[in-house]
Parts: sequence; C-alpha cells; structure tokens
Amino acid sequence: MAEFLEFLGLINQQLFTKNLPRLESFLMPANFSSIVGEFMNMTIPKYCSTLVRNQYHNGHPDLIPEGMFPNDSIQYAHEGIEIKGSRHSSGWQGHNPEAVWLLVFTFDSNTSRDSGLGIPPKSFRFVGVYGAKLEESDWNFSGRSETSRRTITASVNRSGVGKMRDNRIYEDLLGQE
Repeated sequence: MAEFLEFLGLINQQLFTKNLPRLESFLMPANFSSIVGEFMNMTIPKYCSTLVRNQYHNGHPDLIPEGMFPNDSIQYAHEGIEIKGSRHSSGWQGHNPEAVWLLVFTFDSNTSRDSGLGIPPKSFRFVGVYGAKLEESDWNFSGRSETSRRTITASVNRSGVGKMRDNRIYEDLLGQE
C-alpha cells in the first residue's frame, strides 16, 4: 500500500508540473479502481514469494501459487487470490458467483465527477483491506436482460461481506465511511 501511495504521488507530481489534474481526478472511477487492483497484483508477489501474478491474459484468479501451473499461467483455477480495488465499503463485484479467495483494497479519493460538483481535492487514502475465502452462496448473480449491454456481474452479498469484514487485514478506523 505504501508503494502505491509513492507511485500515485510520483505520477501526480509530474502531472502537476504540466498543469494537469491528478490521476484519480480525470480517470473514470472504474479505471482508477482497476489501477489500484492491478498495482497490488504486481506488488504483493514481491513480499510473498509463494505467490505469483497469473501470466494468463485475464486469467482467474489474479495471484496463483508459484510453480503450480506451467509458466505460472492458467485461464481458470480454484487456487489463488482474486484482487479488487474499490471506493465502496461493500457491493464488491466480480463476473461470476464462485468459490474464490477475494482480497479487496478499499480507498477514498476524488473522482472525475468531483470538480463539476464543487468537491475540493482530497488526498488518496486506503480505508480498508478485507480478504476471505468466499463460496458461491456469498454472491448474488445479477445477470442481465436480453436487451442490456451491461457486463454480466455478481456482487458479494451480506454473508460474503461479513466474512470479509470478520477477516479484515487493515482498517483506517479514523476514516470510516
């Protein structure tokens, strides 16, 4: 998490020198959340030598046990950890309801909508990190209608959020949402 704060500070300092807005203030919210999650996917294996980033393009889960799969690459496996970044304290989404270890980094920051709403700049901060082994029953499948263009999603339900919160890894108690 400290490395992400350093990374974001470096990027935002450079943007400032060009009189450009901070990264989190111009990216679409989902894109910025994706950057948070992808940064963690890249960084965690530096500190946990038994995990590697899944080398399969869009493979699931994001982190897998080192050496378990050829070339540390697998399209889909039950072993490993799926990583998400989110501005939200619940309602985390995936594409399928499934048994998976899920690790969510929640944060607070500005969004691309804030300047138009008159919301002043605020510093990015991590609010919590929650992780647990979820079962299919810990998800609600959203599906979609035949005419919808929305991506099919599943959301972590109340039981899943409870498991995640019971197994919190980090929580900023001063900055509760």
